[in-house]
Amino acid sequence: MREYSVPVLVDVPLSANCTDTVFQRGVDEPDAVVIRRKEGDTWVPVTAREFRDTVAGVAKGLIAAGVEPGDRVALMSRTRYEWTVVDYAIWAAGGVGVPIYETSSAEQVKWIISDSEAKRVVVELESHEQTVKEAVPDLAALWRIENDGLEELIRLGADVSNDTLAERRAARGGHDLATIIYTSGTTGRPKGCMLSHDNLLFTARNVAHGPLELLFDVQDRAALLFLPLAHSFARIIQIVLIETSTVIGHTANMKNVAPDLQTFKPTFLLGVPRVFEKVYNAAELKATTEGKGKIFHTAVKVGIEWSKAESSGGASLGLRLKHGLFDKLVYGRLRAATGGALSAAVSGGSALGERLGHFFRGVGIEVFEGWGLTETSAPSTVNIPGANKVGTVGKPFPGVTIGIADDGEILVKGRHVFGGYWNNERATKEAIDPQGWFHTGDVGELDKDGYLRITGRKKEILVTAAGKNVAPGPLEDSIRAHRLVSQVMVVGDDRPFVAALVTLDPEAMEQWKEANGRTGASMAELCSDPAVVAEVQQAVDTANLSVSRAEQIKKFAILDIELSEDSGHVTPKQSIKRHVVARDFAKQIDDLYA
Repeated sequence: MREYSVPVLVDVPLSANCTDTVFQRGVDEPDAVVIRRKEGDTWVPVTAREFRDTVAGVAKGLIAAGVEPGDRVALMSRTRYEWTVVDYAIWAAGGVGVPIYETSSAEQVKWIISDSEAKRVVVELESHEQTVKEAVPDLAALWRIENDGLEELIRLGADVSNDTLAERRAARGGHDLATIIYTSGTTGRPKGCMLSHDNLLFTARNVAHGPLELLFDVQDRAALLFLPLAHSFARIIQIVLIETSTVIGHTANMKNVAPDLQTFKPTFLLGVPRVFEKVYNAAELKATTEGKGKIFHTAVKVGIEWSKAESSGGASLGLRLKHGLFDKLVYGRLRAATGGALSAAVSGGSALGERLGHFFRGVGIEVFEGWGLTETSAPSTVNIPGANKVGTVGKPFPGVTIGIADDGEILVKGRHVFGGYWNNERATKEAIDPQGWFHTGDVGELDKDGYLRITGRKKEILVTAAGKNVAPGPLEDSIRAHRLVSQVMVVGDDRPFVAALVTLDPEAMEQWKEANGRTGASMAELCSDPAVVAEVQQAVDTANLSVSRAEQIKKFAILDIELSEDSGHVTPKQSIKRHVVARDFAKQIDDLYA
């Protein structure tokens, strides 16, 4: 088995817990701005003292409400300032946070709350409250953020002393459970991943002071969070931002990301590949509709060439001149759209792809791709400023060992690996072998320098009727990069050839209809429109160039609905629920092979 390890950089003491930095900073730098909170059209600064005092007040309320050390407290909310407050308050009270996606159904909410045995819940909206009460009617307490729930908690805890709170905080250490994060369940009922304070702090401090140190070594550093904080990726980045004294902003609605970027002006961003794809696709479509498509595509080509040249020793004078020209014509406008201060971003969740990685670096926004799972406190590997190998997910961060099993499965060891699945010893034994390796289910390869490349998922490998193994991920990533495509699912298990289901991006299609004189067309009509079919065929043809003939997509069907969280076909991190899609669109799949 091939292995690659990176030594520990920051040896976090086991006496530490996730609240230490919040409370210490409130004493050491009380007037430093830690968060900018959106109120109307204004970003209002929140100081370290104000944040600590609010966290302490809510924590005291939880203690007064009966939360004992180790008790689980659920939190169902969009990404917002109060999410961060409640998260740290639960820890300060000695509790265990159980995040729930705000898009979760009553059935999902019932399972998570009942399985985790959470007796107290904080929700954001009235709709969330109704969902929770419908799912679990016998809760001990429920507070709603949009109904002054946090103020109610602060009043409730007014008689709890500072000494009592300090005792609660001091009693929780690295070995203690910090959170139970339920996996998004692409293949079945979610499992609760148990992460300790040490898991989270060890990860955050070794990432922040290791591979990504340069990103947090800039003046006036700030980051805008818009991914769901219920997901482990956004959650660990939030802890990294707190640990590195980076100013945080929150955007609750994805539709507000574009204007919020321009007013908040982040220096750092995190996203999933779909976010970067949509930024690129929107820019491409806008340029095309304005008659500037040729200029844009030339700029893309130059940006990619420049990035590749910089990776291999530096661009020629001619290429530098072209890059400088397009920096004024195209790249500068894209940077301005992100607020003008953004120079770096981290991408995770799935493969970004070399084309987009090189393009954004050419624009002046370097995207550092990483990889990991909820079971590994989110990250296990990440690319490094100054040594960013586009197309890989980087090297292990300090304290992590990556192994490649004989069948290609990626194995992981380190202090960031979870303690197991809550109430599921059988699943824990299946995931962590007697030698301590966590079996990720992902398939990949290590290069000679220790960079990891993901090639697929062990359980998602399709085997055609002819016995050909096909990894759907790379094909799907390539097709999804097309400006009109929203989601793709490659099929072909036990079938004579590989095929695909494709959905169209509603926002992109609105612009396309206007540009092509089809403003009155329905989505069903567009799915069979020859021009749209030709666009999708072009995307499929491009994807097919990267695989052998036996792996190529021979046919595809364009669905006239959107695969989304609301429809139950996509997880919150935009991963396809393959078994659900295969079930709901069995007829369309069968028709491809008729």
